[in-house]
Amino acid sequence: MTLLHLSLAARSPEAMARSLARLMGGRALPFPPCPNAWIAFAAADDGTAVEVYPAGTRVLRGAETVAFAAGPPRRDTSATHLAIASPLSVEQIEALARDCGWTARICDRGPFSCVEVWTGEDLLIEVLDAGMLRDYRREMTAGNWRAMFGLEDGR
Repeated sequence: MTLLHLSLAARSPEAMARSLARLMGGRALPFPPCPNAWIAFAAADDGTAVEVYPAGTRVLRGAETVAFAAGPPRRDTSATHLAIASPLSVEQIEALARDCGWTARICDRGPFSCVEVWTGEDLLIEVLDAGMLRDYRREMTAGNWRAMFGLEDGR
């Protein structure tokens, strides 16, 4: 399985999509299926993307296809976060976060390290530069996870 895209909500969808696109080395464009939404494409332009909907948007089962409905923005925290690979260096990632008014810090997650970025929307984005991505791909496997935590195979 390969994750192709995900969606998240933001109070400022365009600004969030533009910042995500910069982190991914790609580009941001409007997302016409959902009013006022934007989409951030990764540099590879292989379909890897993050759809950014206006805060409060609900994704609904429509009569024939997905439908979008506006609702009140939620202010509570969420378990949602994402990890993305970036063509930028750690220093460039930290500078971009500063430019956006976000918090960034290098963190050790055990099997990999990342730049932990907290957006002004209280969204956690784990950003990995090229070296961090190599470690992630080498270490974040089911076998290593089982060994690290002494787990049985849960198929």
